[in-house]
Amino acid sequence: MKIFYGVQGTGNGHITRAREMAKAFAEAGVDVTYLFSGRDAAKYFDMEVFNGYQAMKGLTFHTQNGDVSYLKTALDTRPINFIKEVKVLDFNGYDLVLSDFEPITAWAARLRKKRVLGIGHQYAFNHRIPREGGDFIAESVMKYFAPTRQNIGLHWHHFGQPILPPIIALNEPPEHGVANKIVVYLPFENPSDVVKLLAPFKTFDFFIYTPVAMSSPSEHIRIKPLSRAGFHNDLHDCAGIISNAGFELISEALQLGKKILIKPLHSQLEQISNAAALKQLGYGHIMSELDAKTIAHWLENPRRVRVTYPGVAKILVRWILSGMPPLDDDFIEAIWSHVNVLQLNH
Repeated sequence: MKIFYGVQGTGNGHITRAREMAKAFAEAGVDVTYLFSGRDAAKYFDMEVFNGYQAMKGLTFHTQNGDVSYLKTALDTRPINFIKEVKVLDFNGYDLVLSDFEPITAWAARLRKKRVLGIGHQYAFNHRIPREGGDFIAESVMKYFAPTRQNIGLHWHHFGQPILPPIIALNEPPEHGVANKIVVYLPFENPSDVVKLLAPFKTFDFFIYTPVAMSSPSEHIRIKPLSRAGFHNDLHDCAGIISNAGFELISEALQLGKKILIKPLHSQLEQISNAAALKQLGYGHIMSELDAKTIAHWLENPRRVRVTYPGVAKILVRWILSGMPPLDDDFIEAIWSHVNVLQLNH
C-alpha cells in the first residue's frame, strides 16, 4: 500500500502525532510520502522519521501576544501561491491520501476526487464535543481549512461521540518527578512577559521553551531552545506544565500524570474549546490571561490526573490496511475501554 500523508506544520502537535503514525506505518511496511506545510522549511526540526519529507508554504495563522490576528493571516494567505501548490500535487500511484488538517493535501485530493481520510483533533469538531469561542470566521476556518469527507476525530474523552483517544507516545510516567520543576511552553505569548510573570516564584524552577533566543535571567528560570528530545526529557520528570491549549501537549501531560495549567490562545476556537473540555473533565486548570494569582494558586495545588491511553496509531494503521471498514460502536467502545483515569493528590 502506498499513502500520501499531509501534516499541518504550524504547531508542533500535528507533527508529534504524525511521528507516532510514521512509526506505526514503518513497522507495518507501508510506503508513505509526507508533506508538511504551515512554517518555513528551515524551521522544522527532528524530522528524521519522515524519510525525506516534502515542505510547502501552505496556510498558517499569525498570532501576536496570545491572540490570533485574522487580518495578518488574511494578508499573508497569498491564494494564488496556495492554488499553485494544490495544483502541483500528484497523487498518481497512491492508494490513499491522509490529511492531519493539512490544507494543500486535503484540497488537492478533493479537487481530484481522490479518496482522502482526515485524522486529527480538529475533526472531532464535526461532532458534539465541548465547544466555545466560535464565531463565523472561526467556524468557517474549522470547516473549510482542510476539508475531508471521511475523517476520524481525536479527543481526551469520547463525550458519547464516535471519536477516538489521542495518538501519543506511550511513555511510562516516572515514579517520582521533581516537585518544584515546571515546564513552560507558551509560544504565542511574548517571552519577556512570561519571564517577568514567573520571576517572583523563586522556590520553583521554570524550564521555558521558546523559539526566541534569550539568555536565562536567573537561576530558577532557564530559557531553552526548541528541541524535541530536550523538551520530552524535561516533561518526563517535571511536576507540571504551563502552556497554551494545544491538544497534543496536553495529551502527553495527561498520559504522564502532570498537573496542567493552560492559557488558551484568544480568538482560536480549538484552543478555547480545549480549555472548556479540560475544565469539564476536571483534568486541569485554566487562566484566560497571564495571571500571577492563578499561577500562585496552581503551583501550591498538588492535584493532578493521570490518563492512560491505548496505542491508537497502531490501531489506525491496522484499520487502514484492513480496508477502512465502518467504525461501528463496538469497535469504538473497545478502544475506549482501555482508557483509565486516575486522580492523584500528591
